[in-house]
Amino acid sequence: MVINKILVVDDSPADLKNITNILSEAGFLVVPVNNGKEAIQRAKIEKPSIIFMDIVMPTMDGFATCRALAGDEDTKDIPVIFVTSKNQKADRLWAQMQGAKGFVTKPYSPDEIIDQLKAFR
Repeated sequence: MVINKILVVDDSPADLKNITNILSEAGFLVVPVNNGKEAIQRAKIEKPSIIFMDIVMPTMDGFATCRALAGDEDTKDIPVIFVTSKNQKADRLWAQMQGAKGFVTKPYSPDEIIDQLKAFR
């Protein structure tokens, strides 16, 4: 799979900017958004190759957003990788059950973010 565009979803401006910078510096086109509802809308319009998403967000958390993306014909094939402070085994299992294809725990290194992409190349 060729990764052309990456959607990054996080309600924390610092994390959103940091992940966006990591991916941009690695040569990827990045579309940053700060909530789950906007992520669903932008995913349908932008057709990203992959989505990096926080779990803990107001209004619509990452789990609900991932379920909505997986249940939509236009976005169901876009892999979601969670980048989150949640680090329990139950969180990882629940993420997989919602359709996530990867999981990175905050704090993360740039290499941990980039390494997630290797499974999709």
